[in-house]
Amino acid sequence: MHANLIAQANAWLAEDPDAETRDELAKLIDAGDVTELAERFRGTLQFGTAGLRGELGAGPMRMNRAVVIRAAAGLAAYLKKNGHTDGTGTVVIGYDARHKSADFARDTAAVMIGAGLKAAVLPRPLPTPVLAFAIRHLGAIAGVEVTASHNPPRDNGYKVYLGDGSQIVPPADAEIAAEIDAVNSLHDVPRPDTGWETLDEGVLDAYLARTDAVLAPNSPRTARTVYTAMHGVGKDVLLAAFARAGFPAPVLVAEQAEPDPDFPTVAFPNPEEPGAMDLAFAQARATDPDLIIANDPDADRCAAAVKDRTQGGSWRMLRGDEVGSLLAAHLVRRGARGTFAESIVSSSLLGRIAEKAGLPYEETLTGFKWIARVEGLRYGYEEALGYCVDPDGVRDKDGITAALLITELASELKAEGRDLLDLLDDLAVEHGLHATDQLSVRVEDLTVIADAMRRLREQPPTALAGLAVTNAEDLTEGTAKLPPTDGLRYTLDGARVIVRPSGTEPKLKCYLEVVVPVAAHADLPAARAQAAETLATIKRDLSAAAGI
Repeated sequence: MHANLIAQANAWLAEDPDAETRDELAKLIDAGDVTELAERFRGTLQFGTAGLRGELGAGPMRMNRAVVIRAAAGLAAYLKKNGHTDGTGTVVIGYDARHKSADFARDTAAVMIGAGLKAAVLPRPLPTPVLAFAIRHLGAIAGVEVTASHNPPRDNGYKVYLGDGSQIVPPADAEIAAEIDAVNSLHDVPRPDTGWETLDEGVLDAYLARTDAVLAPNSPRTARTVYTAMHGVGKDVLLAAFARAGFPAPVLVAEQAEPDPDFPTVAFPNPEEPGAMDLAFAQARATDPDLIIANDPDADRCAAAVKDRTQGGSWRMLRGDEVGSLLAAHLVRRGARGTFAESIVSSSLLGRIAEKAGLPYEETLTGFKWIARVEGLRYGYEEALGYCVDPDGVRDKDGITAALLITELASELKAEGRDLLDLLDDLAVEHGLHATDQLSVRVEDLTVIADAMRRLREQPPTALAGLAVTNAEDLTEGTAKLPPTDGLRYTLDGARVIVRPSGTEPKLKCYLEVVVPVAAHADLPAARAQAAETLATIKRDLSAAAGI
């Protein structure tokens, strides 16, 4: 068995085009580290609807140039099988500032040229929404973004978009995966040193020109902000968008302003993670802005934080569902028409806002690859800080335009002597208090997630927090409106729970929502206390049922 493993590793080593990972793998072979080699060669990093994402390193279970070249070759073969055989189709490629991102982008471009397609690479590390915009702007047949979004520093990833500007969904993912599997040797994949186009600033200028369209003409632009790029690529584009819009220049969190693939000030470069916003809060305490804005490292997500007068003026993050509802209410107030959409794990408040406004509403599976495909989409959001506010420009979540829109809303409320929390209170009185929370368990061993899902399927809870489970759905079977997915949904009397494995991280995620009717503003404190207690008890009961 060990001899076979060493043979596999040596075969991989012979093809690896990267001196760094060749050296890494050679050291493991020379040391006879069969435990680590077995981990690296226990399979291949699977290509799915999230593309590829994983830890950097040598071997087929890691993100590296060999894996990326195979993925690019599979994508090229898929595109050619689907009619792009005349050499005129362009694949546009973007990348972030993580370790190896530029290398992976260059390899992808080379593979496309070698396959007889055209390739165009964005001029430098830029936000993911710029790539999503560029696909349709340039009339490309596909796009690739090299990014691991908000994953830890050791990770990288590979997102694939088709010509409609949205991420792949089944069956395209399985068809591309089959083409990747059909790549025998990297020596059979032509990779010329030249031939692709490096785009100029024109594509970014065109993206920035569209950002103006998300704002109402002559709207107030007075809100003062603190901004953190979370060591990612958002700063320059966001500052340019804010300057074009006429907002005051954001005060930067200097320690996190420039791209740094090691993310030195945060444990996880995700605004939702504990501690990630601490430096932004400190900057806000020093400068007293109206709002804090944060992007994740590839700037497709947007977080907002506000000063909470009920908590002694301390700063707190708004939940993704709160921002999602605020943006929806803002667009309704501006007279937006079209379909409002969200994923099933997001708050049901959006549906109530849309219904009251007489607007169509749709629920989709998790991920903007589904939200972006909703017919007639005007606005879509997901609780994980993702918002699509200009679907005609970017059919994906966009942390830059979302930042503009939430800052416009803060400005309008400021002109009225109000703030975002006042509007959230109004929404709670009008539609009921929709309180959400998440039970998220990060694991080293993925069998922990599988075991938890199995337990819940074999013995589904009949009650949580004393609320009867009125409907238990196994979403692997699909529903009348949803394709199959690995998830469980429990409907309770006044609450809802969804449990699913994360598609991008080794996490089990449980999404909780409690709805408490509110008769008047004076009833809000009691309603919030009731909701918080119920959410905490649901968490406890669900943890016990899942064995996590």
